[in-house]
Amino acid sequence: MIKNQFTAGLKAGLSIAIGYFPIALTFGLLAKTTGLSLIEATAMSIFVYAGASQYISLNLISFGVDPVTIVINTFIVNIRHFLMTASLNEKMHRAPKWVKAVYSFGITDESFSVLATGKEGKISTAYAFGVTIIAYGSWVIFTMAGHVVGANLPAFLQVAMSIALYAMFVGLLVPAMKGNRKVIMLAATAALIHCIIYFGELLSTGWAILVSTLGSAILIEIIHTRREKSTHAVHKEKEGY
Repeated sequence: MIKNQFTAGLKAGLSIAIGYFPIALTFGLLAKTTGLSLIEATAMSIFVYAGASQYISLNLISFGVDPVTIVINTFIVNIRHFLMTASLNEKMHRAPKWVKAVYSFGITDESFSVLATGKEGKISTAYAFGVTIIAYGSWVIFTMAGHVVGANLPAFLQVAMSIALYAMFVGLLVPAMKGNRKVIMLAATAALIHCIIYFGELLSTGWAILVSTLGSAILIEIIHTRREKSTHAVHKEKEGY
């Protein structure tokens, strides 16, 4: 029974592993062009295992930002994992806390989606391990492969590939902005705050990113919440009439 559940988890996670191929490969390649060794790039994928945070870290490393700021930025970007794992815990079979801690490390946006929506009823621990192990293993292996490929590229191409990091961020941002006013406001506010801090030389690069990220998120959420309350009050007043 456990073996069957684990195998089913591996099959369900195979789509994640395939999807990670280009992303992890690109990360490994960019890690090489940023100056990270094969061991350093692989260690980041092993211990951090968070795509967006790893890409942001590469950008901060290239600017020479101090490690503490990088860790804080990574923590903020990954705060959503607390909510994902808390929500997923309601669907999981009972298991010792240390067992849940092990497989929860492998929870990403993709694995959460597969576990939360891909199966009805309670989810077994073996199934969760199957999904997370194949996804985690593919991310680490493809990171290594990307670094090896990057190491064999001509020097001028390695330098040119650093531009791909910014292109990827734009590629991730633009689809999210399409038809979503809140995301547009969030991105614009973050950019404005960062420009003020950066050109005003108020903070270093790492802290500027941190403050603009938190500041824009808090500000837009306050505005959005007040607007929703105002709209709700108007509707309620109309219903009263």
